[in-house]
Amino acid sequence: MATLGLIGSGNIGSTLARLAVAAGIDVVLSNSRGPETLGDLVAELGPRARAATPAEAAAAGDWVVATIPLVNYRDLPAAELAGKVVLDTMNYYPDRDGAFPALDAERTTTSELVQEHLPASQVVKVFNNIYFKHLLDLARPAGAADRSGLLIAGDDAAAKASAAELVDALGFDAVDTGALADSWRFQRDAPAYALPYFKGPLGTEVDWEDPGSPADADTLRAALAKAVRPTGG
Repeated sequence: MATLGLIGSGNIGSTLARLAVAAGIDVVLSNSRGPETLGDLVAELGPRARAATPAEAAAAGDWVVATIPLVNYRDLPAAELAGKVVLDTMNYYPDRDGAFPALDAERTTTSELVQEHLPASQVVKVFNNIYFKHLLDLARPAGAADRSGLLIAGDDAAAKASAAELVDALGFDAVDTGALADSWRFQRDAPAYALPYFKGPLGTEVDWEDPGSPADADTLRAALAKAVRPTGG
């Protein structure tokens, strides 16, 4: 039976756990506060879920999701993640994470930083460009006319294929955007970041209660095409 390991069990992590359990995938959840703090979520998810430490979740997963604040990415357990497909959901929020000069200067991407920290892992950027409520509500079975896409990027073709299998099982079509160096096109503030899935008109304030609207591969590629990389500082 396939297992999804989760390092971080907040909004995105818990949503992915719910989708995985619904798809018949076992999940091992972890966070920085200890397995004992995940009892309610594990009870909700049922017998396919258990709580563990980040190192244990890393070791258990056929795929491992890294969904923690970017400022803590060096806490990811490199030894236990060696040889693993690591699905990086992290976004850079300077107000939360502090300044990353290489990111501010556009010399690298968030996932390239993660890959540098995990040289023996295969990092794939995915699940970072969709609001967690839309991630849950827009999941559809394969072949559904209103199925949405999710953007992925990575440097290893086999890892991207494996990530695409998981994305499909969770209810979305994987849309390959290229290498990790290309993932800036769907990082924070890019046109493909979150906005394609919002149903209502977008003004100066995003309506976080917006129920979400399907966004297929063509819609996402059109948003990617509008991306203009900042010059940095």
